[in-house]
Amino acid sequence: MDCEKACSGRCRLSSRPHLCKRACGTCCARCNCVPPGTSGNQKVCPCYYNMKTHGNKRKCP
Repeated sequence: MDCEKACSGRCRLSSRPHLCKRACGTCCARCNCVPPGTSGNQKVCPCYYNMKTHGNKRKCP
């Protein structure tokens, strides 16, 4: 999967695009999946959806 291209599409409307792309890139590399669209649809990729930060918040945008 082309994570850079997928994350650019996912983060194009984000208010913090650089942060979004960095988080998305990490999630994509680990899960080899990025949900379609700019937000939501995370349950399409269970690994992406379930990844959490140290603060127990969702890691992936």
